[in-house]
Amino acid sequence: MFLSKLTVDVTSRHFRRDYADIHQMHRTVMSAFPHIEDDIPARQAHGVLWRLDPSDRGFLLYVQSHVEPDWSSLPDHYLTQPQEVRNLQPALQAVTGGSKFAFRLVANPTRAVKREEAEQTKRAHAGKRAQPRHVVLRTPQSQIDWLVRQGERHGFVIPTGRNGQPDIAPYPALRTQGQSQTGTQPHRITIDHVRYDGHLIITDSAKFTTALRDGIGRGKAYGCGLISLAPPRN
Repeated sequence: MFLSKLTVDVTSRHFRRDYADIHQMHRTVMSAFPHIEDDIPARQAHGVLWRLDPSDRGFLLYVQSHVEPDWSSLPDHYLTQPQEVRNLQPALQAVTGGSKFAFRLVANPTRAVKREEAEQTKRAHAGKRAQPRHVVLRTPQSQIDWLVRQGERHGFVIPTGRNGQPDIAPYPALRTQGQSQTGTQPHRITIDHVRYDGHLIITDSAKFTTALRDGIGRGKAYGCGLISLAPPRN
């Protein structure tokens, strides 16, 4: 696996276009990877996950992939400095059962509901478009509960902090929108991002390695699912 770190130029008109349309950002990210001829989506075939993090001077774009990307197709002046690409194989070797890490994840936490309940929720939030069969989780507790459930599926647990609560903090991030084309019909995209910062402990190294490679949750084409690890903080 490879991880690219891109320092974007926030004055670039191409980046401003991407920032305003999440589907355009997806297309820019995927321009670094070869086209796939079969029916498998290119993002899935190349294992591409990405996340846009705010920084002191703008934004950092992190892109993880199974194959090494070629960023030469980026528009001129899209970056303020050369891209950094590193092999993640040494980091994967550190994934062992019982290991503790600090982590960051931007996700799209939702819960599946019956269609009738989804319609009721849509009416309750007038003017807000609910995804069919999925409802966005908006309270901090429901967002934490969602990640705890993801941990049960993907081989990790969230430890308890000194205050007796899960050692994790969810922060509302960007609501991003865009438009894609499905056949001849335009399709509106809305993704509610939540950023998680905290600690985790690996309980099943095989499941967790798969989660690192493939991402967690929905919206993986649109800036969600990428887990970043770092040494635990005191």
